[in-house]
Amino acid sequence: MSIETQLKAVIREVPDFPIPGINFKDISPIFLDPLLMQDVIRALVNEWQGKGITKVIGIDSRGFLFGPQLAQELGAGFVMVRKKGKLPPETISVSYSLEYGEATLESVVDSIQPGDKVIVHDDLLATGGTARAAALLAQKLGAEVLGFSFLVHLSFLEGEAKVKEASSNIHALVTY
Repeated sequence: MSIETQLKAVIREVPDFPIPGINFKDISPIFLDPLLMQDVIRALVNEWQGKGITKVIGIDSRGFLFGPQLAQELGAGFVMVRKKGKLPPETISVSYSLEYGEATLESVVDSIQPGDKVIVHDDLLATGGTARAAALLAQKLGAEVLGFSFLVHLSFLEGEAKVKEASSNIHALVTY
């Protein structure tokens, strides 16, 4: 059975969460099955193995769930990109627009070095704004963004258009 089939069998759809009209994709059942978690890591790693990645950027907070293991398996460092005010100084930040306002992401200033080859990892690609901002942060620090890694891609929201500005290499295990 493919990893996409396995994941679609366990990812729950929660209607009207967090607001009416949104159908939330709940990935938490994945963590109840240690064999599925291993399969997820293996599938994520297979896409990026041998590409010279030096850092995996995980986006606050669900990018922290598989990001560290992905980095470890790739022999790369793991970089936390968090919402404003969650990291100790000295940080670098990028502000970006959301469909409902503005947000800011930060990273510790020396976590990415010029010349690093990075991928941005998160649980879900929706409208692409947050992933694109994380890529901009990495580029600001002199890194090359090799691509994006997601568990879930909500293709109907067309977020890939935004992230393609940084890299057209977008990999997701499940597409809806």
